[in-house]
Amino acid sequence: MTANGELAGEPPPPTAEPRRGKFWWVKWLLGAALLALLIGEGIYLWPRLHESWRKLSDIHWGWVAACIWLQALSMSGFGRVQKQLLHAGGVEVSQRKSVAVVYGATAMSVSLPAGQVFSTAFTYRQTRRFGASPIVASWQLVFSGVVAAAGLALLGVSGTLLSGGSVGPFKLILSVVGVIALVWAGNYVSRNPGSLEALLRKALGLVNRLRKRPADQGANKIGDVLAQLESVDLGKRDGAWVAVWALVHRFADVACLGAACYAVGAEPRLAGLLLAFAIGKAVGSIPFAPGGIVYVDATLIYSLTAAAGLPAAQAVAAAFVYRLVSFILVAIVGWIVFLFLFRTPQADDAEFEKEFSQRRF
Repeated sequence: MTANGELAGEPPPPTAEPRRGKFWWVKWLLGAALLALLIGEGIYLWPRLHESWRKLSDIHWGWVAACIWLQALSMSGFGRVQKQLLHAGGVEVSQRKSVAVVYGATAMSVSLPAGQVFSTAFTYRQTRRFGASPIVASWQLVFSGVVAAAGLALLGVSGTLLSGGSVGPFKLILSVVGVIALVWAGNYVSRNPGSLEALLRKALGLVNRLRKRPADQGANKIGDVLAQLESVDLGKRDGAWVAVWALVHRFADVACLGAACYAVGAEPRLAGLLLAFAIGKAVGSIPFAPGGIVYVDATLIYSLTAAAGLPAAQAVAAAFVYRLVSFILVAIVGWIVFLFLFRTPQADDAEFEKEFSQRRF
């Protein structure tokens, strides 16, 4: 008899072979696509790498310093956006703490697999620690994302108009009206929570009936949620400041890309610069690889060449400088900030993680 209770000399019982998942082939397909992308980019860039290296060796360091300063201004602008949104929810936080969270969250977003999930959870946890209620913390996360997306859309539309392209007025008006309606609806609900309570109670009763639960199960939470919503009031002053700092955040980032171009001796067209930035950021939102490495770089290089009028060698060098500052440097600073300010576990971490897992953003 062995230690496992088996008879000596008898072969062990056969173990079931692990079953492959239904979509086992997806990872191989993605790996092949990434390999093809790397090979394609290498073929495209190889004849230009020598000239690009010469552009980098003749770099204008004053423009590089401007590039770094503009990226810091962009990060500070987004910190101001989140600070102003929390102020509208009755939560006061210093700019230093707000920017520290932005740097830490950005470092996670651009350097970890599924980084956007970790980034959002981290921001939610720190916002709750600042004193925000679950509703206010969730509202701040969602609304800051909407504002950032609206700013990116504005840059894309501006680039299209400046380049002579046509943007249907209906689409432009619809986008602006959608953002205004979202702000108005949020303020109306926060000021008139009773107008939503009856509707929520009816919906809850219907859900409980379908789940075969008591009709009033969970009804007490509706009052708590609406009471928290009353604390959110994005008035005209806060709304104006959010818009201003959102523009600072986006335009400083665009200027950072422009400074990277000037650092390598290029003179990009403004319309093409706006389009290249908007396209690069839109592609970067696809969580294919941490920081959009490879495919964002390829998109920037192609866009700077096709839209901004840069020679391929200058486009490669400019994209390298911009990504070095906006991706590598920001990630390094973000992780340093995280290690010094947020590394120590807190007693309420588990509670906030559970809250976050129960919410959808």
